[in-house]
Amino acid sequence: MKNNETSSQRLAVLIDGDNIKAQFIEPLLKEVSRYGTAYVRRVYGDWTNNQLSGWKKVLNQFSIQPIQQFAFTAGKNATDSALIIDAMDLLYTSSFDGFCIVSSDSDFTRLASRIRESGLKAYGFGEKKTPEPFVNACDKFIHLENLIAESSDTTAVKTSTKTNKKLIQLLKDAHGAISGDDGWAELGPLGSQLNKLSPSFDPRNHGYKKLGELIANVNIFEIKRTPHQNNPTVFDIHIRLKNS
Repeated sequence: MKNNETSSQRLAVLIDGDNIKAQFIEPLLKEVSRYGTAYVRRVYGDWTNNQLSGWKKVLNQFSIQPIQQFAFTAGKNATDSALIIDAMDLLYTSSFDGFCIVSSDSDFTRLASRIRESGLKAYGFGEKKTPEPFVNACDKFIHLENLIAESSDTTAVKTSTKTNKKLIQLLKDAHGAISGDDGWAELGPLGSQLNKLSPSFDPRNHGYKKLGELIANVNIFEIKRTPHQNNPTVFDIHIRLKNS
């Protein structure tokens, strides 16, 4: 859930251009804006390589600084090293609240851990093929495929949520961790707890834009909507396990 504290975060967006396609950049930056403001936008790669030609078309459009890194040795990823060094330099400036590391490469696992050790937020962005160690090292990990609407798959994904045992158990675990003695829990804190337990959790993985829509579909919770005391047009949502 977006709040004032989150939306005011100063973020550095560092992109592995050798690993990420340029087609993701517009929805990526839109997603980043949910968590804060991207004061630094850099993409790393060997710009003498024709494989990065797609990126060259969007650099000016989205005010992204290209960082040149020649591949000095075959089989060695110099781009990863350059990104990690820059990230550490930026970390030591103490000017940022969090970092967005954009790659599907597990080489950034230790970097994400180091950022979190410094008390900052580590947001990961990558494709669904991203290895679990990198995913789990982040505070939150967003699959890039979710940022590009694929309406043709929505219905099939939605109908699978009721029988997804792993998802159901995750929801129950998160609910149990934050619910009160009466069994009720607020929806907002539930979302935060879900990401603590599983950084890659995202209702969009299951075909839903909002957590509330997913909760209603799995059909294991009672749902109570109460008008907010300061704004009756806004509802506070609480949930409780059925038959609890």
